Amino acid sequence: MTKNVSGTALAAPFVRESSLAEALERRLSVEREFAEMGHSYRHGKLYRAFEHNVFRPVLKTGLELTGLYSRGLANALAPVVQDVALSFPNLPSGLNGFEILQLSDFHVDENPALADALLPFLAELRPDICLFTGDYRFEDQGSCEAVYPAMEKIVSAIRARYGIFGILGNHDAAEIAIRLEEMGIHMLVNESVEIGDGPNSLWLAGVDDPFDYRCADLPRALAGVPRDAFQVLLCHAPELYDEAERAGIDLYLSGHTHAGQIRLPLVGALRKNADCPREYAFGHWRHGNLQGYTSAGVGCSSLPVRFGCPPEIVRIELVRG
Repeated sequence: MTKNVSGTALAAPFVRESSLAEALERRLSVEREFAEMGHSYRHGKLYRAFEHNVFRPVLKTGLELTGLYSRGLANALAPVVQDVALSFPNLPSGLNGFEILQLSDFHVDENPALADALLPFLAELRPDICLFTGDYRFEDQGSCEAVYPAMEKIVSAIRARYGIFGILGNHDAAEIAIRLEEMGIHMLVNESVEIGDGPNSLWLAGVDDPFDYRCADLPRALAGVPRDAFQVLLCHAPELYDEAERAGIDLYLSGHTHAGQIRLPLVGALRKNADCPREYAFGHWRHGNLQGYTSAGVGCSSLPVRFGCPPEIVRIELVRG
């Protein structure tokens, strides 16, 4: 499914060929299946019991006993702006210097102070477009209501020429997409949209979560996109790297991994949490003709702590060359 965007600013929601509710039908079906099973595809009952009753309490106690927990809390509220310049020989000349702001893995309901920590940084940035790559909720089940006040605060601070576009992650319920669209975020659910006009435009495609919901449909998202167009893909996890490269995607933006969240000197992250090569789980990477960036995210999972891996606001400059 494709949509067209023109002009220099986007303030109103798109007029879809079909409704957002229809676009979310597959995800809603999976949600009902999860509710019946009592767990998701990847995170079974034993995993959840271990995560909540063993891993989190033990990790927190260990950090408290070593005096590191308070430092980890402070680290999680000290975001950095990561500037990245990426060169593409096929970038339309009119897009040289085009600036993308990427924010990922908010999990805002877990740490109420996060939104306020991000605001001073976001207020200073003026990107051409802002892209959210999923995971707004902390847990992968339960109420979403605490997500919305914090996200409204974050959205209100963003000034992007072509607006804000987003996708869902594996922690998100379908209702989040509906509420975010009401805030003015253009949610892409296996859809694509043309940004700009004529020869100096790019196509932005967004797929649903491939990690747990397994609802990503790249062929559907790219239906109607010219093969020779400059294409940017939003996918919550970096796992579709091979399919994206074969499809002719130029830039693949993802998150999900938190870059490990706790990174040790020399060793790096203890786990990559995605079915992809380790080097694709954080930062800039290449796969054939495809370039990708996997954000460390701005929020936290399991515990609201970070070590060796600050919350990351990613500012990407597209360069023709």
